[in-house]
Amino acid sequence: MERHLLSGVEPDPARDAGHPEPPPRVGFFTDTSVCIGCKACEVACKEWNAIPEDGLSLTGMSYDNTQGLGASTWRHVAFIEQTVSEETVPEPQGRTQLPLVDGTAPAAPQEAGETTRWLMSSDVCKHCTHAACLDVCPTGSLFRTEFGTVVVQEDICNGCGYCVPACPYGVIEQRPSDGRAFKCTMCYDRLSAGQEPACAKACPTESIQFGPLDELRERAALRVDQLHEAGVSGARLYGDDPDGGVGGDGAFFLLLDKPEVYGLPPDPVVTTRDLPAMWKHAGAAAVSLLGGFALSFALPALARRRGTR
Repeated sequence: MERHLLSGVEPDPARDAGHPEPPPRVGFFTDTSVCIGCKACEVACKEWNAIPEDGLSLTGMSYDNTQGLGASTWRHVAFIEQTVSEETVPEPQGRTQLPLVDGTAPAAPQEAGETTRWLMSSDVCKHCTHAACLDVCPTGSLFRTEFGTVVVQEDICNGCGYCVPACPYGVIEQRPSDGRAFKCTMCYDRLSAGQEPACAKACPTESIQFGPLDELRERAALRVDQLHEAGVSGARLYGDDPDGGVGGDGAFFLLLDKPEVYGLPPDPVVTTRDLPAMWKHAGAAAVSLLGGFALSFALPALARRRGTR
């Protein structure tokens, strides 16, 4: 039975979208605690999907040369340098520690008991359970696949741009050359052939894990417990909760700090959540307006009839 929910818990978005017997929903679990910032995922994504080059300029504030997700950057590895308490960073347990800059001096002045750490995270489209970009698309260019993912059909996109402000994560973007919108497809062509997405295939540390979403959520919860036991108290999951503002993400993350540190909204909400209430209020306003018009004509006519008697 199709329900077409705009918010709330949705256990099977593919079936809700009209796929009668969909396979288990799949997604990404990105464990940022093991990301090394190699950008292999960015390269693999561009190569497989034939995404054009979109600038290689450093910001001057980071080693990041792609700066953010966009129409021609479907995977983006963020580089975040922090000065933190030494108690925040667990012991390396026999691993070699390398300086973040040449020599032994830290990159920024530090107080006693402080150290520097990198936070790296490979960001991507979240493939939301309730995808506002899909809800507002007037041409059907955006659609829900049988795997529960959200894909843009570039040959149907008319460049209206409605999807851009609808996305609570600021993921989808239009290309300046023709105005059409683009974003991650989770390699829909590869999924249809029984293969995993190119970015997950290329990740050397398994920071990007692909598989059935329910299994990934269980694996992620165990990983958080493991990090807490190791003394990483800031480890947390982001986007995994089906009760969240977008009904849970098809691509969720294990973060080592607050979402804002990674450039992620702390409490994202699907922007079309209130559409039913808005239409109801609009309908009530329209009825009131029509009633006002009717009265404006009826009352003078009634007064004239009384005056002629």
